[in-house]
This record gives sequence, C-alpha cells and structure tokens, in this order.
Amino acid sequence: MTFELDKKNALGKLDKSSKGSIDEKIMPLVELFNSKDNYYTTSTCSGRILLIAVPDENKKYNSNWEFLSHSNVDFSEIKSEIDKIDTKDDVWFKQEPAIIHVCCRTLDDASNLLELCKHLGFKRSGISTISNKIMLELISTENMGVPVIKSGKLLVDYDYLRILVEEANKKLNKTHEKIDKLLDKLKEL
Repeated sequence: MTFELDKKNALGKLDKSSKGSIDEKIMPLVELFNSKDNYYTTSTCSGRILLIAVPDENKKYNSNWEFLSHSNVDFSEIKSEIDKIDTKDDVWFKQEPAIIHVCCRTLDDASNLLELCKHLGFKRSGISTISNKIMLELISTENMGVPVIKSGKLLVDYDYLRILVEEANKKLNKTHEKIDKLLDKLKEL
C-alpha cells in the first residue's frame, strides 16, 4: 500500500478512543500534521489528569476511570470525586503527558520530526515501527502518579491532595505549552 492510501484510510476511520473525539487542545496540531504531505496522525492525547481504580491484578483493561480531564482541575473537583469513590481497589491520582503517534512518509521525514520534537521537550520519543509503516511515538516528559486510596482507605489528607492537584495542573500546563511550540514549529516545515 502507498503512503497516500494508508493516510486516506487512517484519516477516514472513526475515532475508536474511549472519549470518541480528539482533545480540543491538540486539535490544531492534529489538523496541521494531517494537512502535511509527509505526515499523518493515528492517535493523540493532549495530556490528562485522572483518578483510576486499579484492581489487585494491576491490569489496565480491568481498571475503572473514576475521573478524567484534559484540562486543569480544581481541588474541589478531585476531592468531590474521591469522596464518592466506593471501591476496595487501589485508586491512583495521575497526570499523564501529551502523546502523539505520527506516520511518516520516509525515514528522513521521521528523523527530522523526531529531532525537532526532542528539541522541544518531547524527550521520550522515538520510532515505534519501521517495517510496513514508519511510525513515531512523540511523548512529553510531564508525568506523575500517586496512590490516594489503598484497599478502600484514603491514604492522603486534603492538604496533600491540594498540593498534588497544583502540581498536576503545572505539569499539564507544561505539556500544553509544548504542544503549542510544536504547532508553531510545524508550521515552518
């Protein structure tokens, strides 16, 4: 299959994410990538803050998303969600970075984009496949994960939870700044 046909097929598919749509914050970047002749995106996330209940066997597919936001959150939102959680599973408060999967026409295209992204702070990035498609996985570095409930028992006090929320918002803002910088630089390619 040619790159053009792969791109057409990929961009014509329905969004299969649990959210069912592209995050608003990353939409301009996705549209710009997909308008380029040598690139297209297959999946993206602008970064997020979440509460996730993880069962004993620690299998992600068995986890329950108790709360999810792709933008800054208020302490009162998180406190309210934690107060409502009724589970014996472990619950984690997490902030996760932006992640962008990009197919590239050539290895040179991949190399140039990878170099640019690493320079902009997407330091956990690399070529994830090369056999039938050249796929980059671009990942920013802002990340935190803290258990807040263990076996149904709240582990943190609300003062500490407030600090966690502040730090998560700072990290999410940083990942969003990197998305904006990548958007500006990609316009020059």
